Amino acid sequence: MSTDLCSAVWRKSTRSSGNGACVEVAGNLPGVVAVRDSKDPDGPALVVTPAAWTAFAAHVTTYR
Repeated sequence: MSTDLCSAVWRKSTRSSGNGACVEVAGNLPGVVAVRDSKDPDGPALVVTPAAWTAFAAHVTTYR
């Protein structure tokens, strides 16, 4: 499956420390959420369903 990320609006967490070790998330794409390494914006992106992203975020939030 190929997803066109040209219209993705990427954002970093407001908790990002600015040390470059961040991920960026694009949630504005129809039917998918994309995640990429902020140090490699032209590199690959992980594309998941919104339900999978919500489950992941809920799990991570539990362990902060």
